[in-house]
Amino acid sequence: MNTFLFGIYPYIALSVLFLGSIARYDRDPFTWKTSSSQLLRTRHFAIASILFHVGVLVIFAGHVVGLLTPIWVFDMLHVSHGAKQILAIVAGGIAGVMATIGGGMLLYRRWTDQRIRLTSSFADIAILVLLLVQLLLGLGTVPVSWQHSDGHEMVKFMTWAQMIWTFQPGAADYVAGAALVFKLHIVLGLTIFLLTPFTRLVHIASGIFAPLRYLFLRPGYQIVRSRRNAPLPPRSDADVAKARLKAAKSVRAAE
Repeated sequence: MNTFLFGIYPYIALSVLFLGSIARYDRDPFTWKTSSSQLLRTRHFAIASILFHVGVLVIFAGHVVGLLTPIWVFDMLHVSHGAKQILAIVAGGIAGVMATIGGGMLLYRRWTDQRIRLTSSFADIAILVLLLVQLLLGLGTVPVSWQHSDGHEMVKFMTWAQMIWTFQPGAADYVAGAALVFKLHIVLGLTIFLLTPFTRLVHIASGIFAPLRYLFLRPGYQIVRSRRNAPLPPRSDADVAKARLKAAKSVRAAE
């Protein structure tokens, strides 16, 4: 079971995350959204949303940098394993508390406000509950991590993550002896990755790839929503070229 959960399941979860997200964007691009409830009720939304999103972003960035940065980079920068461990505990603990408070407020708001509840799907509420459980598990790792303040326990998780990322065999062996709270935290995190393409969490990728798309794939264009009730009549390439030439001349005349 250890080999499956920490040696095979990560590849299943990451494959579904990657391929499922591409398939959803290709098949149902208009479902790729946050489905924000801010317009329905603004009370307590701003503070809850800021706490949750800032906390989650700090935690996510910390996990990516902390787990996937090669150990020799920290050694080259003379950052000891113990110092890195203390930084992870303090920064992660503060961000975890922020995200948990904000997430709890958002869940309470979504569950108790009738207007928001009616517009919420099962997946909307379930994924928020899973995120809160994951945050609580993460906070539960803090006292356990404090008992291993020398950082050597964290090195095992770094090695595991980097071996998974680089497709090396035997990665599961590095977490075999880890505390149960760490194992639950990892498995639930992978499960959230697995569920992401089927929930509103897909909008996370928009913050990363949307600027790149506009910068490199659609230079000089802005996507707008048309108010036309019918499509434009078909035009030949010659008509399009004439229209562009006319527009260019209009711009020059205006200058």
